[in-house]
Amino acid sequence: MNRMDNIEGVDKSLIVLTTTPDLAVAERIAATLVERHLAACVNIVPGLISMYRWKSELQRDNELLLVIKTIQSVYPRVEAAISELHPYELPEIIALPVSTGSNKFLHWIEGEVDS
Repeated sequence: MNRMDNIEGVDKSLIVLTTTPDLAVAERIAATLVERHLAACVNIVPGLISMYRWKSELQRDNELLLVIKTIQSVYPRVEAAISELHPYELPEIIALPVSTGSNKFLHWIEGEVDS
C-alpha cells in the first residue's frame, strides 16, 4: 500500500508526458490544460533530442518535453485536449502514476484540477 492509498478522498495523481516540436505548440498545450483546469501545472523542458523510427525511417528531432501534473479521473480529457492541439499525426501521450509524494503538493494538484 502506498501513501496515496492512505489519503481518503484523494484522486490518484498522474504525470503525463508529451513532446512538442517547438515552444509555441508547447505553450499553447500547457496554457490550455491549465486554463481548462485539466492540469495543475505543466513544465516545459527544452533541449530534448528524440530519435525514433517513423514509417521505416530513422528520425532525429529537436523537441520540448511537457511534464503535466494532473489526476487520473480527467486523463481522458487531457489526452483529448493534447490530441486536439498537437500538430503530430501520432503525438506521444504517456501517463505515469504518482506512487507517493508530498501530501500538500498532491492535494494542491487535486484542488487545481476539475474532476
